[in-house]
Amino acid sequence: MELLLSSFHKGGPFMYCILTFGLLTIGFIVERYIALYKNYNEAPKDFRKNILAFIAGGDFSSAKDYIESSAANTSLGKVAMVACKMRQMGAGDEALQARMDEKLSTEISSIDRRTGFLGMFGNVATLFGLLGTVTGLIGSFAGVAAASPVERANLLSTGISEALNTTAFGLVAAIPALVAFAVYQNRTDSIVSSLTNQASEIYHDFLFYTQSEEKRIIEEDSKGTSLSKRQRRAEATN
Repeated sequence: MELLLSSFHKGGPFMYCILTFGLLTIGFIVERYIALYKNYNEAPKDFRKNILAFIAGGDFSSAKDYIESSAANTSLGKVAMVACKMRQMGAGDEALQARMDEKLSTEISSIDRRTGFLGMFGNVATLFGLLGTVTGLIGSFAGVAAASPVERANLLSTGISEALNTTAFGLVAAIPALVAFAVYQNRTDSIVSSLTNQASEIYHDFLFYTQSEEKRIIEEDSKGTSLSKRQRRAEATN
């Protein structure tokens, strides 16, 4: 521990910047793990089949009750709930798609909102390490030029020590951040891809198995028109 603290102090002022990003990296690694693994809930495997059974019969109230009981805290459940409410109000296909896309985008943003910071922390920590290396070497060689032959060795060793310490600590802070970013980004992409595909399937179920108020009116008018024509033909025949 003493060696670590000594190396830290020899690294110069940029070590505190690297330390800050290192602590932020630890915090974000823990937060992203909790968000993407422990707290992320998925809808039941038979969620789509059960929803389809309700909406095919036009029972949107039961569909909403099922969503609230089985998938209320899931992203897919929230998207499906929007679809149920829109269809129950008689919304058209375009409005249904727009509201589902809007809710899906909101859910994706909440899943992916902090993962990218880890990649940034890793890059910035590396750059601070490089900056400390450059400034340490500059100070070392600048001091050597004006120093006596006896002091040159000490000045060189001090500058090179600062340069190498900042490089080492910068890499120590950057490597976990970049590794965690790769792992969490892969997890995020997997969640987003699965959520998008499932939401698309549910949208097409609502599109093909339910009708908007406009379509129902058109069909009723069409049926009424056909019935009137048959009645007029029957009266003409009689």
